Amino acid sequence: MGSNKIIDLELQGAGSKLGLEIWCVENLHLVSVPQSSHGKFFSGSAYVVLHTTLLKSGALQHDIHYWLGNDANEVDSTLASDKALELDAALGSQSVQYKEVEGQETGKFLSYFKPCIIPVEGVYYSGQGQVHSKPPTYETRLLTCKGDRVVHVKEVAFSRSSLNHRDVFILDTASKIFHFSGCNSSIQERAKALEVVQYIKEYKHKGNCDVAAIEDGKFVGDAEVGEFWNFFGGYAPIPKDPPSTQEQPQSLSAKLFWITLQGKFTQSGSGRLKRSMLESNKCYMLDADTQIFVWMGRATHITERKTSISAAEDFLRAQERPVNTHLAFLTEGAETAIFKSYFDDWPQTVAPKLYEEGRGKVAAMFKQTGYDVEELPDEDEKSHIDCNGTLKVWRVNNGKLSPVPVVEQRKLYSGDCYTVQYIYSTNGREERLFYIWLGNKSCVEDREDAISLTSGLVDSTKFEPVLARIVENKEPSQFFLIFQTLIMFKGGMGSRYKSFIAEKGIDDETYDNKKTALFKIQGTNRDNMQAIQVDQVSRSLNSSCCYILKARDGSIFTWLGNLSTTRDHDLLYGMLDLINPTWQPILVREGSEPDVFWETLGGKTEYPKEKDIKRFIEDPHLFVCTYMKDVSDLKVKEIFNFTQDDLTTEDVLVLDCYSEIFVWVGHNSVVKSKQQALSIGLAFLKKDVLGEGLSMDAPTYVVSEGHEPPFFTRFFEWDASKANMLGNSFERKLAILKGQSQKLEAPLRNSPNFNTKETTPRRPSPTPNGFRRPSPTPNGSRRPSPGPAPNGLTRRQSLDSYTIRSTSSDAFSSPDFNNNTTKNRRFSSPPIPRMIPSASSPDVRTKTDTTPSLPTKDSGPIPNQDGVKLVNYPYERVKVNSKDPVPDIDITKREAYLTEEEFEEKFAMPKTAFYQLPRWKQNKIKMSLYLF
Repeated sequence: MGSNKIIDLELQGAGSKLGLEIWCVENLHLVSVPQSSHGKFFSGSAYVVLHTTLLKSGALQHDIHYWLGNDANEVDSTLASDKALELDAALGSQSVQYKEVEGQETGKFLSYFKPCIIPVEGVYYSGQGQVHSKPPTYETRLLTCKGDRVVHVKEVAFSRSSLNHRDVFILDTASKIFHFSGCNSSIQERAKALEVVQYIKEYKHKGNCDVAAIEDGKFVGDAEVGEFWNFFGGYAPIPKDPPSTQEQPQSLSAKLFWITLQGKFTQSGSGRLKRSMLESNKCYMLDADTQIFVWMGRATHITERKTSISAAEDFLRAQERPVNTHLAFLTEGAETAIFKSYFDDWPQTVAPKLYEEGRGKVAAMFKQTGYDVEELPDEDEKSHIDCNGTLKVWRVNNGKLSPVPVVEQRKLYSGDCYTVQYIYSTNGREERLFYIWLGNKSCVEDREDAISLTSGLVDSTKFEPVLARIVENKEPSQFFLIFQTLIMFKGGMGSRYKSFIAEKGIDDETYDNKKTALFKIQGTNRDNMQAIQVDQVSRSLNSSCCYILKARDGSIFTWLGNLSTTRDHDLLYGMLDLINPTWQPILVREGSEPDVFWETLGGKTEYPKEKDIKRFIEDPHLFVCTYMKDVSDLKVKEIFNFTQDDLTTEDVLVLDCYSEIFVWVGHNSVVKSKQQALSIGLAFLKKDVLGEGLSMDAPTYVVSEGHEPPFFTRFFEWDASKANMLGNSFERKLAILKGQSQKLEAPLRNSPNFNTKETTPRRPSPTPNGFRRPSPTPNGSRRPSPGPAPNGLTRRQSLDSYTIRSTSSDAFSSPDFNNNTTKNRRFSSPPIPRMIPSASSPDVRTKTDTTPSLPTKDSGPIPNQDGVKLVNYPYERVKVNSKDPVPDIDITKREAYLTEEEFEEKFAMPKTAFYQLPRWKQNKIKMSLYLF
């Protein structure tokens, strides 16, 4: 490994804090660039940029870039390259280094400086920010903007000849900024350029200037168009664009060269390469046409690495490669997915990132930054939606969806496929989530029908529900949370499964009380537990789990693994109580099993005796997806440091969370069906662009724009108001820029203006204020809801209607199993048609409603606009993101709890005036104040 004993004083301690650190070469030394100057680059200088992020695994990730201005001298450029390599060595040689050239920066580099960087002429001098005085007159500039994801901004000559039809231009004048869209530019490019306009308006004009959008070819009848052309001496046609040179796709026929100590190249291979071609004591260059990689073995010295980097740069100049050819420098062990894709046999698996170890590192990092963290939440066990909604299940049978009786809805069979509809409430609105569950032993025809039928069902509703495809044994934790109690059996009940095993002469494994059965018990608490039928052989056991073994003669054994916890034991007893509380099982602890136990399992054999390793949830990655004719030709491009604004309405994007993926479909994209979106998701899993070893069975969600569920929005800093706008991405951003966003706002769902068509009649909310998760009792179980829903069934009541007590000895088919836990689950029953209160509907409470508890000392009941007396609470306690929220308030009327004085202070109007506004406008204002 290269020596890092000699380290520049400016670089000492670098990488210990999160975010950006920037240095500039000044007088042959590195000087630190203050944060106030981050993003301001001088064309005559060379910079070193370090970006540090904290991964969920607890590890720090470092990306190093050295940026060279077009006018930077060779000495400064070489020094920046050397210092980047020196910084990498100081950080343990685990980072990737990128060469960035002005105007041709990588997307990753530009993502640090949103919306853009605008290079400045001249050379950087430390401290110069305070010495320049403001020029007496504002200099008019013409800028060109290229790029639909990250934008390259370049100042061009202020001349008509600089304009063309394919790019977007910004004319920045003293009193107005003009946005000129070439007729051949894309909507996304136009929208991205508007972000630059916003940036210039705020930072160059202090927000005090007008903005005009000019369309290429539009001239007659528009005063602003005439004003724009007057700056160029009057209107004249722009010459026709020359034929564009299509960007060549990245070639997989790469060439590998060994770089000698003297900087000479010797070809080592071409085409599809082998990992064994790379030796740890050598440096190599991989020539992949539009991108060049320099790979440095761990046993190489830092001097060898500098020689290799210089040789690669000389190679590019000698070959006269295009200016957009990117250089990346990798150390052995820190290879990127793109680099590894050129090798046929690169190992797909790496040492797993341990969950508990990573959580400890993350907690330690928080403590170092001043936050006292005692315990981090367990993401795998957390629900991001209300899990007390309504469930309905269909089985796929002979090309149709057959409803599963309510008392059978907690049983799934491996030989069958199912459609699961889950209705829940969030933010006072009713939402729908559909799962397609594919059993491991189900036949191909049933799987195809499940996807087709469920997709058609979802497409037929204007609710735009979320659709998820999940495969047995790869279920997300949320799936189990909404079922709360679930048993997964071997075998199947569908006719195709029965026909298939009959044709193949296979024994029917479908459970009945005459067969031996072994069930693995899993879950987190008694409101979330599962019994999974596994092969009734001893190798199915695991020391970290608990099991129920039902023998053919009716004997029941409970087996406790030595590494199982008291929580596991409680789940085991809970499942026993659920199945049949009259059972008297034989308790067996690992190591003290009677002979009859092993005889029931067909004899004792070896089984896993180590605790299951829990892999840490990977950091999410966002990709934009495109294809020409068929999704099999899917092309993906990663969006770095993504935000909600990267979800552009014209596109389809995939959020890759490793253990599950989300396909987000924009309103104005070419994808119009859920089944097509699912196909894109499967093509993405197959492509595995990051080389993560993605499973084709990973849960795949389809999310529609404007209907994003909380378990998707949690990956973003989400602004709900942006999801309610119409128009293309350019029209939306222009409206926001001009303060006219309300004109493009779409009607809210569940409002009188939103036309809906449902698959089933709508169900009432369990409480007048919308669904609320029952508060936990001291022992961790949920309390029953405070009262029944008006004209409807609560989760508990819906099962009470079907309760049939029984003492049958049948382990998993007795009525007792299906009905003994009415406190745990509400399944769908004969629907009661009734509209639930929406976010924009009047308060549904009557004057007899209970007054909210815990009033403030100086509060008193006042009537709201409906005449209902409410108790006043401070704004800080009723807002959505309150740290001390008031319990049991009407979440659709948070503003009504404010005093008249505080209401006027926040809303700049009295309550009477506010309630005379249209509801969409009320909701818009409430969103901006975190009251909706």
